[in-house]
Amino acid sequence: MLCKLETATVVGIEAIPVEVEVDASQGLPGFHMVGLPNGAVREGAVRIRAAVVNSGFDWSPAKITVNLAPADVRKDGAAFDLPIAVGVLVCRGKLALKRSDLLLAGELSMDGRVKPIRGALSLATAARRLGLTGIVLPADNAAEAALVEGIEVYAVRTLRQAVNLLAGVEELHATPRDLALSAVEPEPAGVDLAEVRGQPEARRAAEVAAAGGHNLMLVGPPGAGKTMIARRLGTIMPPPAMEEAIETTMVHSVAGLLGQRAVLRQRPFRAPHHTCSAAGMVGGGTNPRPGEVSLAHNGVLFLDELPEFQRGVLEALRQPLEDGQVTIVRVRQAVTFPARFMLVAAMNPCPCGYWGSRERTCTCGLREARRYLARVSGPLLDRFDLFVQVAAVRTGDLLAQGESERSADVAARVARARERQQRRFARARIHCNAQMSARQVARHVPLEPSTRELLARYADAHGLSARALHRCCKVARTLADLQEQDAVDEEHLLLALTLQQARWER
Repeated sequence: MLCKLETATVVGIEAIPVEVEVDASQGLPGFHMVGLPNGAVREGAVRIRAAVVNSGFDWSPAKITVNLAPADVRKDGAAFDLPIAVGVLVCRGKLALKRSDLLLAGELSMDGRVKPIRGALSLATAARRLGLTGIVLPADNAAEAALVEGIEVYAVRTLRQAVNLLAGVEELHATPRDLALSAVEPEPAGVDLAEVRGQPEARRAAEVAAAGGHNLMLVGPPGAGKTMIARRLGTIMPPPAMEEAIETTMVHSVAGLLGQRAVLRQRPFRAPHHTCSAAGMVGGGTNPRPGEVSLAHNGVLFLDELPEFQRGVLEALRQPLEDGQVTIVRVRQAVTFPARFMLVAAMNPCPCGYWGSRERTCTCGLREARRYLARVSGPLLDRFDLFVQVAAVRTGDLLAQGESERSADVAARVARARERQQRRFARARIHCNAQMSARQVARHVPLEPSTRELLARYADAHGLSARALHRCCKVARTLADLQEQDAVDEEHLLLALTLQQARWER
């Protein structure tokens, strides 16, 4: 007897439909699986047999053959356990299948429990694309998959419960989409921009970066507050739109980092150590998994002590910074992950950190300082919109009474600026000024002849590239949005150039 069921395998963040064909026939007893299953899928035969027996079903000896089609796509993960187990029960006459319009996915425990899997959101999207009415998933993944509109999500906790659903014996209610949308992550406690003493220029740069999604470089001595400012960027950034939240949730779901959360309602903040490898940064592996640039999608990627990262790791950032995605090529496949993030970096001006400082004497010297700064290539530095010098905080400012402006006040201005950008780009597939193309810059940042002449003189004097020129215009557009002005004038452009001044002082 032959049984066919629908499931899917996750490649990158996309789910490729897979048809599970199970055949039980007379012959030498055995369990044979074909269709390029990897180790975890092949080992499922042991889990499936134990789960079926421990769920109260009979497992008499038989020749069972399982085909996972299409046969030329490698199948990875343990999510095939549930559909294969159901197929075996149908072929053995233990289950009369009443529902064939469902996609099945889930890992089986040996006692019959259905354990959570990766990529449930991608699987639900695949089910809708296939025209199926619903999807059967582990209970821990149901709220996540319910984000997909037009598909019914059935949460099961055991193999027996899944069998009863498919046989029409037990009626389960679909997981409501409101369950995922109502789950709001708590705000991070004890972190506020008001804790940053002094540093008005760096605070202003952080506000501009958050308002326009601009890349930010902070340069200064140890203890000046560079890391402190960077880690508080999330408190002034607006929450992601639903489209952005679903994209981010999908990446974290595939990576297995979603945990008990149904949807990520806060922008991710990733801060890898400087020993991070290229594969860890951009993704990789035999079956490619997302790296830090993709895990920071729609959020912030913070690189502390930037020159300490390996040169190859830093150069690998250039392509995702421009394209908003990263493509990993392997012998059998090419996988593309989204990677549109805001890059924030911090670095010292020299190995000891005190080159140019008035408080302490540098022990490195000019030659060593230049060699240290040269670890970061010019093309990578060219991709920073804001380049700010962070001076050491004076003791009087550090011990002064009172607080600086709170994150909530800054976040309100940032939110208003983002709302203007959302209205401006309502018909475009971008969300902020930093994502503008050259054509959009020409359209949304028209410059007066005098302003254009000023920018040309500055570009010639400092050797600005075309990329740096466009980035200055994008920052000027954000400054105008923060002041709730429609036109970009000379004042905005001058301030944008000032926020790049530290680059030319290196």
